[in-house]
Amino acid sequence: MPADTDTAPAAAMASARRSAASPWVLMYHSVTEFTDPAEDPYGITVTPRTLEAQLRWLRSRRLRGVSVRELLRARAEGRGAGLVGLTFDDGYTDYVTRALPLLSRYDCTSTLFVLPGRLGVDNRWDPLGPRKPLLTAEGIREAAAAGQEIGSHGLLHQDLTAAPDDVLQQELRGSRDLLREITGTLPEGFCYPYGHVDARVADAVRDAGYAYACAIEPGRLAGPYALPRTHVSQADGSGRLRIKQLRHGVRELARAVRR
Repeated sequence: MPADTDTAPAAAMASARRSAASPWVLMYHSVTEFTDPAEDPYGITVTPRTLEAQLRWLRSRRLRGVSVRELLRARAEGRGAGLVGLTFDDGYTDYVTRALPLLSRYDCTSTLFVLPGRLGVDNRWDPLGPRKPLLTAEGIREAAAAGQEIGSHGLLHQDLTAAPDDVLQQELRGSRDLLREITGTLPEGFCYPYGHVDARVADAVRDAGYAYACAIEPGRLAGPYALPRTHVSQADGSGRLRIKQLRHGVRELARAVRR
């Protein structure tokens, strides 16, 4: 009995640390065919074949990709085991034409972070290109009707840490209002352009009414308003995905220990 009594607090502490850890969330952007690495200078594109192989890998490990909204709700209810967040940044048209059919085939959902200030144009913020068309309002509604979560990526894909307060508010609140006009629902999630976030911006996202926000590697800001994510590329086969999964677990354990 004494041994059991001694281990109980340790077990409770370990459980609390696990629940405090950020979930594993994968970060995608564009899904389309390409053969030359020069066509993907920022490493943001995977082919449909690669995406399917990655979704198949998740299934082989008894994991299912879901939207961040679904993931966070499941974890809050104690049923998040086996769920991985899937996010797609920027709102490229190939999300609807290439990614969505594969997500449906593998019984997955995802969060699509879009830019309502750049409807139907392209990713002009990427100076090296190539130019990729962005979804129109109709395309965003199509994704939402297919059961995908729509989140805000701001209006114009700006570094919000360098934005004055009035621009910051427009990017956060203005984009949220526009997405409500497009989909009929206020978005719950926000995604920081370029992954750039500081305490001022994270606080502004919370105050604007969002339930959570996604970053990339937020460091000490990691939490509901700066969820870390794992970048997924064309090079990520089963071995690399497993390494990234393990690395996420180690990082989150280290964060939980520091808390």
